[in-house]
Amino acid sequence: MTLDSPFHLVDLDREALVWADAKDRVLVGVAAQPVDAAAEFDVLLTGVADPPRPWVGCADPYAVAQRLAATVAAQPAASVALTQVLRMGGRVPPPERLVLESLAYSVLQSGAGFRAWLASAHPRTPRPAAEPVRLSRDGDRLAITFDRPWVRNAFDAGTRDALCEALHVAVADPSIARVDLYGNGVAFCSGGDLAEFGTSRDPARAHLLRVRHSPAALLQECGPRVTAHLHGACVGAGIELAAFAGRVLAAPDTAIRLPEIGMGLIPGAGGTASLPVRIGRERTAYLALSGGTLSAEEALGWGLVDGMSAPWACVPEVVNT
Repeated sequence: MTLDSPFHLVDLDREALVWADAKDRVLVGVAAQPVDAAAEFDVLLTGVADPPRPWVGCADPYAVAQRLAATVAAQPAASVALTQVLRMGGRVPPPERLVLESLAYSVLQSGAGFRAWLASAHPRTPRPAAEPVRLSRDGDRLAITFDRPWVRNAFDAGTRDALCEALHVAVADPSIARVDLYGNGVAFCSGGDLAEFGTSRDPARAHLLRVRHSPAALLQECGPRVTAHLHGACVGAGIELAAFAGRVLAAPDTAIRLPEIGMGLIPGAGGTASLPVRIGRERTAYLALSGGTLSAEEALGWGLVDGMSAPWACVPEVVNT
């Protein structure tokens, strides 16, 4: 496909582009080489039927292009970093994709885009839990349940550490044949706890912490045995981690979002490694750049989830171990 669009919206450092052509196809992407008349793009969106690549349908392609262009213009560094990480991620082994993501995330933590978002965000009071993750064992099955329902299971440092401990058990114990991942309350996981955003003053140290205490890395090891049961809000880390599971089930009320670009960041819980495996880097980029909500049915059509579940089946009775 060649660059023949009369509707070129954004050209950011000859890297990130958002445009639409005369056939009402919206194209978003990053050129592997400097843009010229023969450039091809990695990220493609369209309203045409049965495309040869993982396209994203849209009722009003020009409105979508304008919205994506506004995102890129508002957060240029994060938008470029996202597309660069997604493009480069396909060329390195899966564990290294997490390192690549974390490095980019740490750089953006020092960026003007994230600082501006922090300055505009409402202060939040941390509301930690004594036991943010609960475990129950039934024979060869282990249930892991996020248990901070008062903040819709927002993913804080305590939750990360507790999840790592639980997953270490799954990785180390071959007698565990199945791991079920749940969220207690109205949501599976509403993403990173905003009360902790900006509290780290040392992005380099934060990078080392992310790669040393990484639930995503552990899920890469035991993912084939994991079933994630989604319901309600599955935002940021809530979908990034779940996408590593060998099987993902979603209740009808599941709502999936990647909001990090709007904060001047990129997905930082493993999403640039997990989502492309399921839906491709094109759709991953669209989901992150648009900041839009993906329904359970849409996620099923994309292959982000593997099946639907009844709402009542999402949260088990939790027994402490």
